[in-house]
Amino acid sequence: MPEFGLVHYNYLGTFEEFLNFAANSGFRCTELLGRDIWNLKDGEAFADAVKRATQIRDQLKSRGMRASAVAPGNDFLVVGEEAMAAQIERMKQFVELAGIIGTDILRIDGGWAKPEVPEDRQLYIDLISEGISRCCPFVGAAGMRMALDNHGLVTNDADLQVEIMERVNSPVIGANVDTMNYRWAGHDLDTVRRFYDTIAPWVIHTHFKDGHGSRADYVGTALGDGEVPLKYAAESFKAAGYKGPWLVEYEGKGDVDREEGFRRGLQWLQANI
Repeated sequence: MPEFGLVHYNYLGTFEEFLNFAANSGFRCTELLGRDIWNLKDGEAFADAVKRATQIRDQLKSRGMRASAVAPGNDFLVVGEEAMAAQIERMKQFVELAGIIGTDILRIDGGWAKPEVPEDRQLYIDLISEGISRCCPFVGAAGMRMALDNHGLVTNDADLQVEIMERVNSPVIGANVDTMNYRWAGHDLDTVRRFYDTIAPWVIHTHFKDGHGSRADYVGTALGDGEVPLKYAAESFKAAGYKGPWLVEYEGKGDVDREEGFRRGLQWLQANI
């Protein structure tokens, strides 16, 4: 049976309220954000994050749920060895936290464009490939994999994602696909479909999200209410052998409240997956 979950993002309420909503609505897994576990912004100690990871593991288990992935919030688009080494250390720490929580997938970012890193496709590929390659030994030793997301304006291109993964050349690396993000980045729907087919053999985790338009014109919707070819994506992934979790992400505003948006997403998955 397919496993349906949701991303802990864009939900109004406490973490415990989110878990209660998810479990009571019929979801069985969730992707957790790094900040759910470790408050790095306020300089929280790693020991406190370890305690919280243990608590989260127990909270999920008591609700019949599990973590499908943890998102460390890494950024490999950095300048200099010191900055890259800090990102690798962050990944090592999140491998430990993810292991406590009980997931084997780290949903990673490539990195974020910034003034100190020249806007150059090949440089982006070089830096992201280096960061991932340096993480592969310890991620693989922990029995985990990394899912490179199509997020932001750097890795929102399936051709670039695949070039990175082929260069890294490790069973430890795969892809997370957010079904809306290729369209959000400005690609037309024919290109979006091609991207789904291109990335399908690499997919190890998913975010199913819908909407209309791109960039400043983007409007999120419940699954099935937007322009994204969700059924095409699902069939492409299944044809390539995908058997992982199917997660709802919802960014709609206004007519549909967040909880209803997630519920309708689950209904769409149940009817179409």
